[in-house]
Amino acid sequence: LALNPWDVVLCISGTIISCENAIVVVVIFYTPAFRAPMFLLIGSLATADLLAGLGLILHFAFVYFIPSEAVSLLTVGLLVTSFTASVSSLLTITIDRYLSLYNALTYYSERTVTRTYIMLILTWGASICYGLLPIMGWNCLKEPSACSIVKPLTKNHLIILSVSFFMVFAVMLQLYVQICKIVCRHAHQIAVQRHFLASSHYVTTRKGIATLAVILGTFASCWLPFAIYCLLGDYSYPSLYTYVTLLPATYNSMINPVIYAFRNQEIQKVLWTVCCGCFSSTMPFRSRSPSDV
Repeated sequence: LALNPWDVVLCISGTIISCENAIVVVVIFYTPAFRAPMFLLIGSLATADLLAGLGLILHFAFVYFIPSEAVSLLTVGLLVTSFTASVSSLLTITIDRYLSLYNALTYYSERTVTRTYIMLILTWGASICYGLLPIMGWNCLKEPSACSIVKPLTKNHLIILSVSFFMVFAVMLQLYVQICKIVCRHAHQIAVQRHFLASSHYVTTRKGIATLAVILGTFASCWLPFAIYCLLGDYSYPSLYTYVTLLPATYNSMINPVIYAFRNQEIQKVLWTVCCGCFSSTMPFRSRSPSDV
């Protein structure tokens, strides 16, 4: 096959994604202090994005060096599983953040740990099921007219994935609206109790809302173009449209470690310890709620 520059760009993106998220996975896995529910969810997100990056690399390698229909189904199945798990992990993190604010007094309990494991099982169970569909026969290899913009996925399969995304996005939007309300209410109560000036209350509230807007805005800007095109596009459309909308979606897996992991002070301390020994590895961590991450 002639080398497609877009495939090269996707492969490079996959390499960057893999390196970033591999760091997060290793840090969380080898640090005993990172066993709290919020770190498990961040680890789930990093694992999903790591697999997505590896999937992009493997897809490029197999398409150009080992072309095979069976291998193509495996790599596409891996990409579907990993990207679905990534989006679902973002939803679980949002739910965890909301509950940490809504039920602040009971958040640090055994129930939270149990709920976290249940969300992880549901996330990866559903993602694996979605990824197995092409391998189990739901593909368009024998019927090209049923293909979607992403071969060999069928149009119906991609519609289900797109609708699922819109449902996840709607739930996340509603939860972040509720989080904004709680943050504004808490900031006002603290300002009243400590006799802060109105300007201080305004700055605190604006900072919290701006952070949430960046998180949700990044997610929407990365995934919405591709999700909409999955519903409207057809297999006969130029592949350029697929690449132009798919590439920003992969950037979400590149940005996730920055938003959810590298901004976390505990993870930063571990990274500094590994890089230059600036902090002691036995340094106690300050307990943080997911809403701070």
